[in-house]
Amino acid sequence: MLFNTYKPWKFAFSQETEDLNNVEKNSFGIIGVPFDSTSSYSSGSRFGPTTVREASHSFEKHNIKFNKDIATTFYDFGDVNVVHGNCKKTIAILEEVVNDLVAFDLKPIIIGGEHSISIAPIKALANKYKFENMTIIHLDAHMDLRDEYQGEKCSHATVMKRIHDLNPKEIIEIGIRSGSVEEKEFTLKQDNIAIFTSKDTKERFQAIEDKLNSIANKEPIYLSIDIDVLDPSYVGEVGNPVPNGVSPDTLEILLEILAKKNIIGFDLVELATNSLGDSSAVTAAKIIYDFLTLVR
Repeated sequence: MLFNTYKPWKFAFSQETEDLNNVEKNSFGIIGVPFDSTSSYSSGSRFGPTTVREASHSFEKHNIKFNKDIATTFYDFGDVNVVHGNCKKTIAILEEVVNDLVAFDLKPIIIGGEHSISIAPIKALANKYKFENMTIIHLDAHMDLRDEYQGEKCSHATVMKRIHDLNPKEIIEIGIRSGSVEEKEFTLKQDNIAIFTSKDTKERFQAIEDKLNSIANKEPIYLSIDIDVLDPSYVGEVGNPVPNGVSPDTLEILLEILAKKNIIGFDLVELATNSLGDSSAVTAAKIIYDFLTLVR
């Protein structure tokens, strides 16, 4: 049994188990992280795990878009007991929980919560796969590569810099349309960061597809999706909305490409609504639903 979690609801179609010894090996385990203490514009992403799970029950088992039933085995183990106001302690707890999942050959799906939490599952997975072998695919409106933000090094705006500090094989960012001069100058000095803007998804999509297809099929990939990668006309309830974003159709294509790869972990973060049935929550839930439909 996982410690430091509780179970307000479960994602639709998840399997039932109270004993990690009984889980199917190499399947997925969902953990919610209701934490948004470093949010700098709109708070509310702490409600993401609840609203996403509730919205997931609006879907049917057959996914019309991909003409497939959702057949992937996965379990929902509830929410981490976060420490509100303390980013470092919350990340430490989440890392411990993901270590529990990995010990039982489960791959984590993390529902945020703010983006700062993404470093925890990556650190836990690195105990098995090693940082230098891991590619991080980061879908976001923002680079999140500041060294510190508002005096904090542990922040939603610094998470990819903290991950880069761990020296992964590569970080590939897609959908970017907001960033600082500091971040831009930093990326130009690195040989393991690739940036594709939101405009690139419309005008240079083949270059993005070629980049993703160049990743060897067995290479470990961690996928982090900040829901604000989508245009606010599709998802307005986010921590930091930015116009001229990616469309859900484009995101579905990206998921089709990535689901053929070796995804060892996945998070979806920054949904900021406390309204059950909110259209933004439904869209967020569908991303996870589509991923679970497509992944091998």
